[in-house]
Amino acid sequence: MKNRQKKACHQLISITLLTTFLTPYSVTATPPRNPDKTVNCEILIVGGGLSGVATAYESLLAGRTVCLTEITDWLGGQISSQGTSALDERPTQREKQFYSRGYLELRNRIQQKYHQLNPGDCWVSDSCFLPRDAHNIISQMLKDVEKQGRGKLHLFPNTVIKDLQISADGKIINSAIAIQHQPAKNAPPLNTFTLSQTIEDAYSYQNSSRFNKTIIHFLPQQSQKNNNQWYVIDASETGEIIALADVPYRLGIDPISYLEPSSSSTTNDPYCTQGFTYTFAMEATKEPQPQIMPPFYHQYAPYFSYELSRLANFDLVFTYRRIWSPQKGKQTRFGGINFTIPTPGDISMQNWTWGNDYRPGTAQDNLIYTRQQLQATGQLQPGGWKGGLRTETLRKGEEKALAYYYWLVAGTTDSQLGANVKQTHPNNRLLTGINSPMGTASGLSKYPYMREGRRIIGRPSWGQPQGFGIWEVDISRHNYHDEYYRKTLPADMYRQLKATLAGIEAILVIRGEVSPNNARKRRRSTIFPDAVGIGHYAIDFHPCMLNSPPEAPGNIERPGERRGAGNAYPFQIALRAMIPQKIDNLLVGGKSIATSHIAAAAYRVHSFEWSAGAAAGTVASFALKENIAPYQLVDDLPRLEPKLQVLKGILEKNGNPTAFPDTSIFNQNWEKWR
Repeated sequence: MKNRQKKACHQLISITLLTTFLTPYSVTATPPRNPDKTVNCEILIVGGGLSGVATAYESLLAGRTVCLTEITDWLGGQISSQGTSALDERPTQREKQFYSRGYLELRNRIQQKYHQLNPGDCWVSDSCFLPRDAHNIISQMLKDVEKQGRGKLHLFPNTVIKDLQISADGKIINSAIAIQHQPAKNAPPLNTFTLSQTIEDAYSYQNSSRFNKTIIHFLPQQSQKNNNQWYVIDASETGEIIALADVPYRLGIDPISYLEPSSSSTTNDPYCTQGFTYTFAMEATKEPQPQIMPPFYHQYAPYFSYELSRLANFDLVFTYRRIWSPQKGKQTRFGGINFTIPTPGDISMQNWTWGNDYRPGTAQDNLIYTRQQLQATGQLQPGGWKGGLRTETLRKGEEKALAYYYWLVAGTTDSQLGANVKQTHPNNRLLTGINSPMGTASGLSKYPYMREGRRIIGRPSWGQPQGFGIWEVDISRHNYHDEYYRKTLPADMYRQLKATLAGIEAILVIRGEVSPNNARKRRRSTIFPDAVGIGHYAIDFHPCMLNSPPEAPGNIERPGERRGAGNAYPFQIALRAMIPQKIDNLLVGGKSIATSHIAAAAYRVHSFEWSAGAAAGTVASFALKENIAPYQLVDDLPRLEPKLQVLKGILEKNGNPTAFPDTSIFNQNWEKWR
C-alpha cells in the first residue's frame, strides 16, 4: 500500500512539473473575510530573510514580543529559500571578523555543523554550504535567543501581508492583515508548485484547491511599557510594505547627478533593476545521465554564455559556488583561478549572470511593479494587493533557470564567445524533489535571489532637502577625474562632485579657492553621524537588458549600466536611510533602505543585511522603551542628538558595530581595506 501511495505521489509531482510552465495559475480578486485569529506583538517583521531574522534576533534578546512573517517555509532568505548559500564577504572585514554579533554566530554555527566553514570547497567565498542547513541553523538561533532574552517569537511561515490599517492622519500603521497558507486536503505538499504558480493564490483570501488559508489580524501588544505602540519592519525582498503603505520610494535607475555621476540615464528609469535569479543545485555523477530538453529551451538558448574567455571552463563554473564536496578532487588552475576538480557527489549551486540571471528592463516585462503599474492593476485598492510582482516574469525566470541547466550539460552554443567553446557535460543531474537541497519539486529555489527592490526616499535632511539617501559618491573608490566625467558632466555638476569628494577641502572648492582638478579626493566613504550599522562589498552589477524580452537573440546589457561598478570603501548604514517618509512606526531593513541604484549594488550582501536588521531590531526596541519615534533621534542633525548617542552606545556594547576602526574625518585613507 505504501509503495502504491509513493508511486502515485511521484506521478502527481511529475505531472505537476510537466504542466508547471505550460499552464500558469491565476486567482481572481476576492473580498476579504473575517480574521481567523488575532495576534498581538510589539514588533511585526515582514520578511524572514537575513535582515528580518537579524531584526528578530536583536528584538528577542531585548525581551520583545515579535511576530515574524515569511512567504516561504524557510528562514534565511539569501542563504536558504533563495539558494545563494555562499557568503559574499570582503577580505579585510573577514580577516578582522568585524561583523555584527549575530552574523558572527551564524558563521560559527556553520563551522560547527560541518566542522569547517566551506564544506563545498567553492572558490567564490570562504563559505559555501547547503540551503536547507542554513534554514535549520537560523531557526535554532532564534529559539536560543528567545530563551536567552526572555522574548517571545510568533513565527508565521507561508504567510504574506495582504492589507494595512493606517490611522486617519496617515502616520501610524494600526494593524495588519495577513494570509497564511497550508496544503488543502488531498493537495500535494508545499513546494510542489513553483512561485509563479502559487503567488497569486497565496495573496487571495479564499481557500483554493491547493491551499487552505488562515487569516491573521496583527495588532499592537497592549502594554503600559510601550504606550500601546508597536513597530512594523519591512524586511521583505522587494519592499512590499513600503509599496502597500504608499510611502515615497525609488525603483531602478536614478538620473545622473553629482551624487550619482556614473548613472546610465539623464532621467530615472524604474524598469531597469538588477537581474533576479532562480538558483538550482546540480550533482556531479560518475556515469552520464539522461538529459531531457525542456520544451522552452530554444527560447532562452540564444542568451547563455560563459561570458568571458577566462571563465570558459565547465569545472570552473561548477566549483564557483560548489556547496557540497565530500571528496576533494585534484588541484587545477584555469584563467588564473585555483580550484579542485569536481568529483562524483559534489553539489554545485548555480547563480550565473549569463545563465540563470533574468534581466528584464522595460515596462513590458519588469518584475517589480512601479507605483503607476500598481495603481493600474488595482493593487493599491483595499484588498487588491497581490505582492506587487509580475507573475509572468517570475514564470519566465523559472523557465530560464531550467533551460540554463540543460545548456550547461547539453548545450553547444555560446552567445558571447561564439562557436567551438561550449562542450557537453552529461555526467551531472539536476537535484529535484522536496528533499533536494532547494527543497522544491522543480529543483529551483523557493524564491528568486533578489538583488534590488524598492528603495525608500528618506525624510528631508540637512544637506538633502528632497529626502535623505546614500549615493554612489558616498562609497565608491572611482577616480572621477578621468575624461568621461570631465566631458560628460556639466561644469557646475562636476564642481559639486569634486567638492563632495574633497573631504575637508570641500569649502575651498565651493568658494573657488581650489580648482576642482586640483582638489584632493578623500579615500574613504562618507561618515554618517547617525550610523547604526556597517557593510563592505564591491559595487557589483547584474544590469538589465536593453530590449524586451531579455533573452532575445543579440540583446545587450543596458549601455553604461556597469560604469558605476567597481570597488567600494567600507561603508556605514545611516539611521536616516531606514526611516521612511509619512509613517512614524515603520522602519525599513535589508535592500529597501534609502540607497541609490548604484549604491544598492553594494548594499545588498549577506553581512550588510544582517547589520541592517540588527539595527532595526535595536532601534525599534529602544524607541519602545524611550517612548520616542525613530525620526526624533535624527531630526536635529547635524546638532548633537543625545538619545541617538545612547542608541549607538547600546549597539556597540551589544557587539553590533556602527563604524569601522579608525573612522574619522581626519583619516582620509582607507585603501588598505580590501
